[in-house]
Amino acid sequence: MKILVLNCGSSSLKYSLIELPEYRVITSGIEERVGTAESFIKFTTPAGEKIVESVYIPDHTRGVEIILDVLTRPEVGHIASLSEIEAVGHRLVHGGERIATSVLIDETVVEALRENIPLAPLHNPANIMGIGAAKAVLGQVPHVGVFDTAFHQTMPKHAYMYALPYALYEKYGLRRYGFHGTSHDYVSHEAAKMLGVKYDEVKIVTAHVGSGASISAIDCGKCIDTSMGMTPAEGLVMGTRAGDIDSGVIEFLLSKQDFDNAEIQEYIQDKAERDTRTSLKPEDVSFLLNKRSGLYGIACIGSSDMRDIDSAAEKGNEHAKLAADMLGYRVKKYIGAYAAALGGLDILVFTAGVGENRSELRTDACSGLEYMGVKIDESLNHSLARGEAGVISSPDSIVKVVVIPTDEEYMIAKDTYDIVTKSK
Repeated sequence: MKILVLNCGSSSLKYSLIELPEYRVITSGIEERVGTAESFIKFTTPAGEKIVESVYIPDHTRGVEIILDVLTRPEVGHIASLSEIEAVGHRLVHGGERIATSVLIDETVVEALRENIPLAPLHNPANIMGIGAAKAVLGQVPHVGVFDTAFHQTMPKHAYMYALPYALYEKYGLRRYGFHGTSHDYVSHEAAKMLGVKYDEVKIVTAHVGSGASISAIDCGKCIDTSMGMTPAEGLVMGTRAGDIDSGVIEFLLSKQDFDNAEIQEYIQDKAERDTRTSLKPEDVSFLLNKRSGLYGIACIGSSDMRDIDSAAEKGNEHAKLAADMLGYRVKKYIGAYAAALGGLDILVFTAGVGENRSELRTDACSGLEYMGVKIDESLNHSLARGEAGVISSPDSIVKVVVIPTDEEYMIAKDTYDIVTKSK
């Protein structure tokens, strides 16, 4: 079965064409910087030639259209026609408490995604657009949604509850859900395989650090805590998200009536109000915390891309250096906290774009953790090739530190295959 996997991130769209059950990756590619003038698509031809095409990708709907064109384009495509695709697997982020497992996508699933846009304002709209664009062309095949929250459903209640009036949980399902579940699931299993240990006998912390970032604590095969919460806004400093903040900051921002109008123009969603308002509304604060904070907000260079931030820091930009320092420090804090929650640590895993490819992040996150048995070999750390899995801890490190390229697409394809074959 040939399965098209679509993984719509906040500013990227990964795709893979995977054949199961034998697991053969026919092709894969990625669109990056979606929604900007610098957007592009990277893909590989059947002859093995790697191509980068600069193409304007205003949103994920157009992104899916471009991917389907590339897949079938003469000379660079991998299939003769779209009829070869037998199923589509979608990475979905938030279905609230209504949906927390992989499911066949129908209007009920799409409606759940719409209802929960406030809980995942960067991802759910992208997921909905991806589903709509794919179904418009491939509506005759089954579409399966694989939710980020599923892996974290083993968290104990004392970990996922907020210390708010209990009635808010009963009425609204207001609790911590966690995200990046397919990634944490995959890399934790792969790390155990790499090290030759039994998955259900070790304590693992997985650090998924990309534009979106989260850390999970996995005790003998079960997730017991994770850094993201009811929405993907909680936890680490991220590309454009603030991560953990004092909730009083929101009240403070909403109470101010003296914002310079030019300062808040981009946060005001109602265009008719832009010339008159001098205060923020809740939706403006949400935009600020989710799309203009994090590395973007601190670095002050108009980009949240870690490559741009590193480049600016190397040129002496103190704001960019501060952004990088804050990210490394926050990752380290969570590693320490989750080692405590686990009652020890056997394996530390780094994954996702920054975690896999930025050795400086791994150095910053592990520095100072020697007391708890974390020691990395800097020669191994810096020499690890892009996209390569490997152990980067020193031989005398009690905790094994590894880098595992994530493969969310495989996990999505596997769930899609299982659901489709069972439904036949």
